[in-house]
Amino acid sequence: MSVRRWHLTFPEHLVQQPIVYRLVADHGLVINIRRADVDDEYGWMLLECTGDLQALQGARDWLEELGVAVSDPQGDVVAG
Repeated sequence: MSVRRWHLTFPEHLVQQPIVYRLVADHGLVINIRRADVDDEYGWMLLECTGDLQALQGARDWLEELGVAVSDPQGDVVAG
């Protein structure tokens, strides 16, 4: 198992979508939400994602195809 930390940024049209659920159900990842701020127009999350490398890459590709901006945060994701 591998761990990846991702910073996700959601545009308005994706805020109401069950993104985290789909990462678990469709990609088999274990998700730890470290920080998040979501409102009606915009959202972001810092996630710690655990899974095999192929599942992690597939999930990241899916997020980007969906229109979620994915970046790799630096440092301690809890401290910011």
